[in-house]
Amino acid sequence: MFTTKRRAAISTLLALCLSALCYAEVANSAERDVAFNSNWSVQGKRIITINSVIRVNQIEAARDHNIGNDEAELHTVDAAERFRAAVREGAPDAKVTWAFSWLALQDERENYVALRKKIVEFHRLYGDEITFIPGAFFGPMYNSRAQVNRDVHEGLARVESLVGNGYRPHGLVAGFLSADNLRYLAEEEGIHVAQGTIWSQYGIDNGDGDGSLCYPYYPSREHACKPAQSASDFIDCVNLDGWTCDFLCARRFGFEDGANSRLGVGPIESYHNLGAERGLAEALAVTRSHLGENFDRNGFGWVTVCWELSLVDGLKPDVTSSLTAWLKETRREFPDLIVPLMSEFGEAWRREHKDNSELEYWFVQRGSGVEGAHSEPNLEIDWRMNRLFRLALLRDVDARDREPLVIDFTRYDLPAREPGDSSFERPERNWSLINRINQKHRRPEDKPIPLSELSAAERALIRQIAPDLVAE
Repeated sequence: MFTTKRRAAISTLLALCLSALCYAEVANSAERDVAFNSNWSVQGKRIITINSVIRVNQIEAARDHNIGNDEAELHTVDAAERFRAAVREGAPDAKVTWAFSWLALQDERENYVALRKKIVEFHRLYGDEITFIPGAFFGPMYNSRAQVNRDVHEGLARVESLVGNGYRPHGLVAGFLSADNLRYLAEEEGIHVAQGTIWSQYGIDNGDGDGSLCYPYYPSREHACKPAQSASDFIDCVNLDGWTCDFLCARRFGFEDGANSRLGVGPIESYHNLGAERGLAEALAVTRSHLGENFDRNGFGWVTVCWELSLVDGLKPDVTSSLTAWLKETRREFPDLIVPLMSEFGEAWRREHKDNSELEYWFVQRGSGVEGAHSEPNLEIDWRMNRLFRLALLRDVDARDREPLVIDFTRYDLPAREPGDSSFERPERNWSLINRINQKHRRPEDKPIPLSELSAAERALIRQIAPDLVAE
């Protein structure tokens, strides 16, 4: 028989064991969801999100087809540490989303083995997210939809194995995804946030995808650039832009007129091409537009950027300090700035919006006037983006009596269709949604016109969302 003292000792031991088991479960749960903030509102927030991509080849078009150079020498632990330190110096509480390519997840060279361990360390130290990137930004351009889905499934499994302890990312970085890929991600993988569109991209890099909104939306089953129009058309995956651009620059085709249509907060287009001082001025002008006056219009402001890890040592001179300067100055101007994970932002937006019925974004931006930016200070663009259409009006502020011109009117109430499946041998680079008038003016029908020259039916459609633009 047990004495009272022995029974008490056994009871204590059992309690300790139970406590240890419970602690282990809590620890594992925390590991799976380390520091993921699932209880905040987008409304009233000024937000920056930062992504980084770790790859082997410059463009991993498919699992066994690459374009460009092997970038192994640019992917090192030292580069990752310097990049992460630059982020922390600029915003100590910032989180980063790291996306590994297919090859980067399995390359057994010493630097990649060490780099994978280092990023897991960042995940545990700072709450950074680790996820997968299929096709290195251009998955649909070189692969069938089924292949992209297989890559996503197996790539996510490798990420989970890398981190361990039941870890599962909440978001995917992709550059571009088809509607079917977004549907698969939500319905089969249970991931409801994707960086699956690159707003306004056309005539630059290896893929075109103009036609979407630049802020969060649920995509249509018809086309990834089109917001869902009904419950039957709905994909439960918040589609996010990858790089915030200067609206004045983004209206151009590629490098038209010597400009860079992707200029904004991206490091290549800003600090590298313009130099540290002018690049920072341009990045801050774009940031102020979203977090300043347009914050008041939309109730929140969001700026996003992707720094591929290869850029830390690949850009000469090193512009990593510009990242720190941008974050520091932005927080100085906007002390309430937060820098959450991309997926935290997407999930927070998803909690507040069950569909696209309340989508109504409004942006007004004056050209920055930064030397070399080709962002004309005398021009002002007015963008309206919602479930039914996106509309851009351009006006010359020096010509007060001149009616603004419609430079983009993309209708989402019309049927849309994506290209068929691609392959490396038969790539399809253009996944844009272009119908009535497109800002890149590549067709005769894209010639800018006064708002009054749109048809009565078109003006009635606009009046449903923006009655201030079209009188009865």
